[in-house]
Amino acid sequence: MNERCDAVVLAGGAASRMGGVDKPGLTVAGRSLLEHVVSTVRAHAPTAGVVVVGPERERPRARYVREDPPGAGPVPALRAGFARIEAPRVVLLAADLPYLAPDHLVALDEALDGSPKSAGAVLVDEAGREQWLTGVWRTGPLAAALSVYSGRSLYGLLGPLAPAHVAFSTRGRGFDVDTPRDLDRARSDLEGDRRR
Repeated sequence: MNERCDAVVLAGGAASRMGGVDKPGLTVAGRSLLEHVVSTVRAHAPTAGVVVVGPERERPRARYVREDPPGAGPVPALRAGFARIEAPRVVLLAADLPYLAPDHLVALDEALDGSPKSAGAVLVDEAGREQWLTGVWRTGPLAAALSVYSGRSLYGLLGPLAPAHVAFSTRGRGFDVDTPRDLDRARSDLEGDRRR
């Protein structure tokens, strides 16, 4: 990848399936979920500007913004974060991705490099589902889509951009943390790895 990238991390959801806890602040392997995601971005692209859409925190260091009103949904949150993006590419991520690794971002960049007509690239799980909050996008086409889209669905916004697909395996586990069971599994997987 030759183009510089910035990142938008969405960290302001209601976490209803987690009982309304501060999901980005939950810890796995000694770091909050949000810290893990931001550090993965910085490992992949050390000069990236990182915009976190959600409540301001002491850690990780990033630029924090809020959608108006807070909790309005992922598209308003993306719009608020995207307004601070300057690079020709933007990495769009959720804040609850404990398995995210720099290799995933490398694969997304390579897919975008190999698809010059594509507006972006997203991870796709074994069932063929696009992971809309794990992707890399060209700033120009995403800006154009945001300027005309009035809905609230990420699929409605991003699906018509026909991104390149990057298949990945979850090995039977989830990739994000939506439920207490997901959190327990991530802690077992990743904290177990750390002890070895």
